[in-house]
Amino acid sequence: MRLLCISNGHGEDLIAIRILQALKGLLPDLQMAALPIVGEGRQYQKLGIEIIGPTKKMPSGGFIYMDSQQLARDLRGGLLQLTMAQLWAMGQWLRSDDVVLAVGDIVPLLFGWLSRRSYGFVGTAKSEYHVRDEQGRCLEGATLLDVLNFQRTCVYMPWERWLMKRSICVFPRDGITTRHLRQWALDAYDAGNPMMDGFAISASQQIDPEIGLTILLLPGSRAPEAYENWHRLLQGADNITGHSTEPVTFLVAAAPSLDLTQLTAMLMDHNWRLVDKSYQRKGDVLYIDQGAFVEYAHRATVAIATAGTATEQFVGLGKPVLTLPGDGPQFTLSFAQAQARHLGPSVTLVESPSQIYEALTAILNDPEQQAVIYQNGLHRMGPPGAGQRIAEILVEKLLV
Repeated sequence: MRLLCISNGHGEDLIAIRILQALKGLLPDLQMAALPIVGEGRQYQKLGIEIIGPTKKMPSGGFIYMDSQQLARDLRGGLLQLTMAQLWAMGQWLRSDDVVLAVGDIVPLLFGWLSRRSYGFVGTAKSEYHVRDEQGRCLEGATLLDVLNFQRTCVYMPWERWLMKRSICVFPRDGITTRHLRQWALDAYDAGNPMMDGFAISASQQIDPEIGLTILLLPGSRAPEAYENWHRLLQGADNITGHSTEPVTFLVAAAPSLDLTQLTAMLMDHNWRLVDKSYQRKGDVLYIDQGAFVEYAHRATVAIATAGTATEQFVGLGKPVLTLPGDGPQFTLSFAQAQARHLGPSVTLVESPSQIYEALTAILNDPEQQAVIYQNGLHRMGPPGAGQRIAEILVEKLLV
């Protein structure tokens, strides 16, 4: 028996890798391969996991469901041919006793069903928090599709539930989604969210009011969108330093996929100057690094973000995030609104960089709201160790 892991996005790849690493510890002889159907699957390559099919970066970065124009661009870029080639590669690799783990949304879930093998599903794209609160009340801002009759009891569409019903096991994002899926007699497990693996928080890493204001800037990982969003984040930083009477420290967690030279050139445009190993401007200081996200996340008081996965991980530490939607294709206003509904009071959506300081001070001056944000983040994202818990269930249910 071998395992084929199918995922569709950078964040999904990271979640899949957490699970595969845990599986390797439990079953050292298990042969595993991956089929990343969005992007190039670099995270798999770093771990030496074989990629069995063709990969290609698409203009949308996998966010075709947000904009029909992005779908058209992807189709012109060869999306249909790529998908057919990936399905063919999957069929060629799989043997009769192999199994599939689908990580993401309906696309890898559909691949799992089309494999005609036993498959498990880790749902990363949907949560009941997108459409309802803890008491089951529909949220303001949900779209018409969100509140149609067949979604009043479950955020997943009927055809998605049909595909999940045919899987061996399902791992939703959180407990509230698990409970709703169980109402449809699905074999769903509340094992937690692998996004938080490696992000355990201790008392010494919680916000220390004596240290001063430290702000994490998260521009995202997808170029060229990230560079446009970086400009907006720097405008937000200007808004803060222009009003603050105390020095501010900015930490920039730049994704390895971005060009650091391009990011620092834009810093210069905003009058930041390199001094030793940091950038400085009128008493404020900014550190920028690639690969320092975990360290910076623990050091920061608050984040300003135009990111998906990184925003959720920061929220999971019990800290507040201000989001600045841009032109997309990923971090659009509609995406940011859905993210804010999903993460609740931990996220404050700010439509303009000129409003950042006002939104920031409202949070910093409200200790009760900070306490709510702390508890909400830990509750919605869950504790670390989900990758191990999911792997243990897969060994029992799928890899038998």
